[in-house]
Amino acid sequence: MTETADPVALAADLVRAETVTPDDGVGIALLETRLAAAGFRCVRCDRGGVANLFARFGTRGPVVGFNGHTDVVPTGDPAAWSRPPFSGEIAEGRLHGRGACDMKTGVAAFVAAALDWAEGRDPEAPGSVALLITGDEEGPSEHGTLAILERMAELGEGLDGCVVGEPTSRAAFGDMVKIGRRGSLTARITARGRQGHTAYPDRALNPLPALAQLCARLAAAELDRGTERFQPSTLALASIDTGNPASNVIPAEATAVLNIRFNDLHDGAALGRWLEAEAAGVAEQTGVTLSVETRVSGEAFLTPPGPLSDALSDAIEAETGLRPELSTSGGTSDARFVKAICPVAEFGLTGLSMHQTDESASVEEIEALTRVYRRVIDTFTAA
Repeated sequence: MTETADPVALAADLVRAETVTPDDGVGIALLETRLAAAGFRCVRCDRGGVANLFARFGTRGPVVGFNGHTDVVPTGDPAAWSRPPFSGEIAEGRLHGRGACDMKTGVAAFVAAALDWAEGRDPEAPGSVALLITGDEEGPSEHGTLAILERMAELGEGLDGCVVGEPTSRAAFGDMVKIGRRGSLTARITARGRQGHTAYPDRALNPLPALAQLCARLAAAELDRGTERFQPSTLALASIDTGNPASNVIPAEATAVLNIRFNDLHDGAALGRWLEAEAAGVAEQTGVTLSVETRVSGEAFLTPPGPLSDALSDAIEAETGLRPELSTSGGTSDARFVKAICPVAEFGLTGLSMHQTDESASVEEIEALTRVYRRVIDTFTAA
């Protein structure tokens, strides 16, 4: 790698920028300056107070893209950290600070790989690299990668494949690539009855037994038994609440919140209808009004094994000796948005410290990740 494409130094600079979601004007501006100086065409895609960047080097296809975020989750109590959470200190072979694992290092690695590839290259030669970097992934994700993709559509920009730099390695660097993700649906169920005195329950309509019955029914349901590429869908209750501090009052209202992580046998709309049907059945039995509000943050998707996952797997094996597992496990990521325009896969560092106090990343892994990304660029742009 060239001196201007040092991924560890760039990652440390990014960690030192206090960019708690969605406040990342500093990190995005830093990357824009460095990429523009190297001849990348940079387009800011800011929206809703969120800083976003699209950068491309090259004018011809094929186009390989990289997507990532520089916003981070809150640090919690800074006094609980062994080092200041935005120190960016490099010690004992590790980079320390919030975002060191998730995922300023991933961004630094693919930016460094792109800078190294572009140095001395004729932009009119076949092959291009495009970088999609957002400051809104850890938050609502409404004005981040989506805003970049919409701006790309306006500019007539497309991708032939995209790597998302999330920390996907599980136990050892290189052991897992994500080629899909489960969908995620959150539901809020409100049960409404009639308030009354606990000494006279016949004069009230208690919403709690109805809500408890519905929650038990939903929690016991087998949504499916999984598919070839996906584990079984899961439903988890997150909250049951009345907001009632009095032991002698039957409340008029109670709520429950649940989350469903679903595979490709389902979609969010169908699951929403199922929840409403279950609620209607319990409401008919009990007389309690049960309403369901749902929010789908992402649908299940799969990029079948092919050129993109092959290029990643070959690059990982060349650097580590491991052939990665192709997985769909875990939560959601911005890959759920990118999959609308091209094949997408996710690969990054070992994610053991993400979102934790004393978050850190191995310097050796950061350098290896950069080399993997560089190999992927070479493979794709030579296609």
